[in-house]
Amino acid sequence: MEPDRKLAEEFLYAALNIGERMLQCGAEVNRVEDSLRRILKAHGAQRADVFTITSSIVVTIYAPSFGVVTQTRRVLGNRFDLTRLHMLNQLSRDLCAHPQSIARIDARLEEIDRAPAYPFWAQMCIYALISGSFSIFFGGTWRDGLAAAAIGVLLKLVDALQTRARLNPFFASFSSSLIGGLLAVIAVRLTLADHADLISIGSVMLLIPGIALTNAIRDMFSGDLISGLLRFADAMLIALTVAFGFVLAGRLL
Repeated sequence: MEPDRKLAEEFLYAALNIGERMLQCGAEVNRVEDSLRRILKAHGAQRADVFTITSSIVVTIYAPSFGVVTQTRRVLGNRFDLTRLHMLNQLSRDLCAHPQSIARIDARLEEIDRAPAYPFWAQMCIYALISGSFSIFFGGTWRDGLAAAAIGVLLKLVDALQTRARLNPFFASFSSSLIGGLLAVIAVRLTLADHADLISIGSVMLLIPGIALTNAIRDMFSGDLISGLLRFADAMLIALTVAFGFVLAGRLL
């Protein structure tokens, strides 16, 4: 039984690597649990019990050949990446259809980790487009749109610095919103734009945790109340932090 148990422990560790990455990329809890359960059963587990919340995964598997094996994984941080999530979902389907070795799974995960992201200049352009277009959509002038687009580029630079420094997400959201609000007011004071509030609306759209809120609602409707409530509380706190940053910016100038 010992060789089988050791192999089961190693495979469970590899499966948790997949679940951890899925959760970090923005997968809902139900999807993570279902994927891990299917993968483990496809590779020999007679029973697989998976419990997942936003920051932890607990898995217990059983088969007569290796007995009961349990592992826990603490999941730290998240950077929503739907492209990598799609690749992880495809890996899960492949593992269910065609069981693979641990070495092959590790190799596939390394490929996913190395998958190219959008270049930084493209991300800045996307930030500018989102911020500028929403500012105009809500009634801003073309000057407001240009100012919001420029602020969007600066907020992307701030986000990159915050990510590198691994700042607390609440402090990062507050500082970004404060900087965005101050820049909007300064642009109007310098007569470069017309409406600070409409410029700020464009910047707000970059900071609102929309994916987190959507996943929270999906988790609650799927019956995962604990994870849903945790994600909802987290999203609401970030939204309040963003709002406080913009309000403070308006009071300071």
